Amino acid sequence: MRGLNWKSALAWLLAAFFVLGGVMNIFVSPETAADYQRWGYPDWFHYVTGALELTAAALLISSQTRFYGAVLAALVMIGAATTVLSHGELSHAIAPLVVLAVAAFVAYLNWVSVR
Repeated sequence: MRGLNWKSALAWLLAAFFVLGGVMNIFVSPETAADYQRWGYPDWFHYVTGALELTAAALLISSQTRFYGAVLAALVMIGAATTVLSHGELSHAIAPLVVLAVAAFVAYLNWVSVR
């Protein structure tokens, strides 16, 4: 078995982030539920977000589906950044934008495998 290279390690870290985010969105705290409500999302939308995050994480684990997981992760982060930016919560956009950049980088690194 080959050692874990930095590209795989980055993808696995990104997957871990999305597992944590997915679980936190499925088992939403009252504060986060209030955020979703304030942003105008329906009561059930946090389940959709959590499911998308867990799907992205699952796809990121395998090198054969990593590109697709990174693209899905980037789309989720575009949605998160757009949500907070459109509500004037500029400081809350920093984390989604950083994770978006990491997801885009992981997608770029894995683009060759799908071509």
